[in-house]
Amino acid sequence: MGAAAHKPGVQRRRWPLIVVITLIALAGLVGFTSLAIWQVNRLHWKVALIERVEARVHAAPVPAPGPDDWAGITAESAEYRHVTLSGTFLNEEEVQIYTPADFGPAYWVLTPLRRDDGTVVMVNRGQVPENLKDPATREAPEGPQTVTGLLRLSEDRGWLFSRDNDPENGNWYRRDIGSITAAKGFENAAPYFIDQDMGTDPRAWPRGGQTVVSFRNAHLSYALTWAGLALLVVAAWVLFLWTELRRSR
Repeated sequence: MGAAAHKPGVQRRRWPLIVVITLIALAGLVGFTSLAIWQVNRLHWKVALIERVEARVHAAPVPAPGPDDWAGITAESAEYRHVTLSGTFLNEEEVQIYTPADFGPAYWVLTPLRRDDGTVVMVNRGQVPENLKDPATREAPEGPQTVTGLLRLSEDRGWLFSRDNDPENGNWYRRDIGSITAAKGFENAAPYFIDQDMGTDPRAWPRGGQTVVSFRNAHLSYALTWAGLALLVVAAWVLFLWTELRRSR
């Protein structure tokens, strides 16, 4: 029987506890490091997204995609692209979509534009205040028109606490192009809509050019947070081992 094992003040190392703490620390290190790496990847993706959108928004307009290209339209390939298209507005089919604005309750004015090939593209002509919601209170564009603006994808999903569209009663709360064109009976309608640029008169209604092109980018701070937690796990594990070594001496 070893004398050291029975010396006063000498305690055996608690190997089961050391193994458990080491496994917990390893799991925490792997988990926090993985989250940090994921946030770094998200950072690169977000930076590329911002650069891509900025380039598209300020680029010269190109023709809006036609029916042959509709199936391949994605956020990565087309959203926020500066486009142009020509046709005639179907003013009698206009819809108003509720939206909060800096000046109070407001509405997006979405009007279908029929192109020469018979296809229809919904054009968001801009915002109007609540007192101008009724089309009879404002002048509608007549005859052939050329529109420039940003290509946007349909808002098929609502946000938290957002109200559902009510097509039967003509109440709309998001720009769900599929639902709108189906309610209007348009069979050959584009799956996207156009946010029209602001016109020559910045005081005119509807007021175009209201697209908010802003992307929150906090991935670097998140990555640093997860990396810091990984380092804290390592530091806590080292402190535990040091404490356990001192205890057994």
